[in-house]
Amino acid sequence: QVQLVESGGGLVQPGGSLRLSCAASGSTTSFDYMGWSRQAPGKQRAFVARINSSGNSYYSGSVKGRFTISRDNAKDTVYLQMNNLSPEDTAVYYCNAGNSINYWGQGTQVTVSS
Repeated sequence: QVQLVESGGGLVQPGGSLRLSCAASGSTTSFDYMGWSRQAPGKQRAFVARINSSGNSYYSGSVKGRFTISRDNAKDTVYLQMNNLSPEDTAVYYCNAGNSINYWGQGTQVTVSS
């Protein structure tokens, strides 16, 4: 059974930075893709960023230029460096990863507030 465990969320002031991590366990197969989505209060879950096993990355327009996704294939871990955060980035951030099956983590809260 694959498990994804996120960490690194918290409270940060506008303009600040956070780094999220997501570690996978229970699988000996590297994932084709790993990524992040987020769900703000009262909104649907939305794509944030994705990176494939070759290192190609993709971002939503709202975070491009501020967020950077990276992964350590040997550790089945994906990271999300978030800079210049704004209150609009407040959400629960979910890690996902997969090949033919997509797996989700439980989420980590990010709150941007002064």
